[in-house]
Amino acid sequence: MTESSTTYDSTAREIAPATGKLGILMPGMGAVASTFMAGVIAARNGLGAPIGSVAQMAHIRLGNKAENRNPLIKDFVPLAGLDDIVFGGWDPISPNAFEAAKTAGVLEGADLSSISGELEGIVAMDAVFEPRWVSRLDGTRIKELTSKMEQAEALMNDIERFREQNGCDRVVMVWCGSTEAYQEPSEVHATLADFEAGLKADDDNISPSQIYAYAALMSDVPFANGAPNLSVDLECMQELAIQRGLPIVGKDFKTGQTLMKTLIAPGLKARMLGLRGWYSTNILGNRDGEVLDDPENFKTKESSKLGVLDTILQPETYPDLYGNIDHVVRINYYPPRGDNKEGWDAIDIFGWLGYPMQIKVDFLCRDSILAAPIVLDLALFMDLAHRAGSSGVQEWLSFYLKAPQTADGAEPEHDLFIQQTKLKNTLREWMGEQPVTHSEAG
Repeated sequence: MTESSTTYDSTAREIAPATGKLGILMPGMGAVASTFMAGVIAARNGLGAPIGSVAQMAHIRLGNKAENRNPLIKDFVPLAGLDDIVFGGWDPISPNAFEAAKTAGVLEGADLSSISGELEGIVAMDAVFEPRWVSRLDGTRIKELTSKMEQAEALMNDIERFREQNGCDRVVMVWCGSTEAYQEPSEVHATLADFEAGLKADDDNISPSQIYAYAALMSDVPFANGAPNLSVDLECMQELAIQRGLPIVGKDFKTGQTLMKTLIAPGLKARMLGLRGWYSTNILGNRDGEVLDDPENFKTKESSKLGVLDTILQPETYPDLYGNIDHVVRINYYPPRGDNKEGWDAIDIFGWLGYPMQIKVDFLCRDSILAAPIVLDLALFMDLAHRAGSSGVQEWLSFYLKAPQTADGAEPEHDLFIQQTKLKNTLREWMGEQPVTHSEAG
């Protein structure tokens, strides 16, 4: 640890070193997962930089500004190196990461051809798949097991075999699969005992993503949920995570339109400008768009996207400014657009003496290009949390998620800049440094 006048070690943790290989397992080897794997392989082969990865590219200020200590995060905390990562996963459609990347069409031919051999060697394991949860997909590479407990046990066997074959010291799992149909928690999700009884009874309320989460935690593998499904944001899974001393986090990668909301809304609130309405619509044509074309799957995504504004703007505290907002979200499946999602926002605001103004945003984003670095950061930081002995919900990783979990059931924080401060202050505290408040007084 760097010594200075502000060295602060009362919260420092004993963090095990990141020795050996880190396995990253992904249920769902589609556009996001294949783009993530291709990007990491390209970065470690010197073919491109991991742009968008806070863990790899961001600096972190330590102490007062005058001390001029501003290392890269990856040099400040003991993260696994890119060269130490091993990839694996499951997919009901694609046989390997190269075929998945070609089908997704995110990356151009020249970017794929140079790493095609490595991607082709990442073979997808047969998936746990149930059509009623993603009715627009036809899974063919699936486990021929009808018992949900047997499915969970088969996934645990897959994890152990992957660990042994690749010589992994540690493994994390990041859900990169499709959005499942909308679901409310039920009795089977109340306790771990209820859930395990439900697995044995093939309870219809247990979805594939929940089976993956259970298998991961039972295999001592931290789990991050990149979709809006119910998975680790269930009482039974939080109980299991605490019981086994494992970090969990969810849910739903914060990429295009929601990223814009968490950038713009805090600015409106900071200047006390009023908001009357926010209309959002999207077009996209990848597998995610096809799945979300089903009303039940869209309902799951809608509930994740709609929850952002209220918690940022606090309408109960500022009723005159934010107490009467019309917030509308639409997603339209448009195959010609592929993975290049377009998000339109029409924002009706008002200012001095109530005079109306408008903001228009047209974000022509690449969804998987924005999601890929999130997969990397969540995997690296979840591995760090596990080695630091931090179990249960990792609220400090809310920065990456549309609908962040909280450990105590309180409303989550959605303001991107508050989330960033919490993430960096957690790292500072774990390494025995003083949290930064950006106040230089005193």
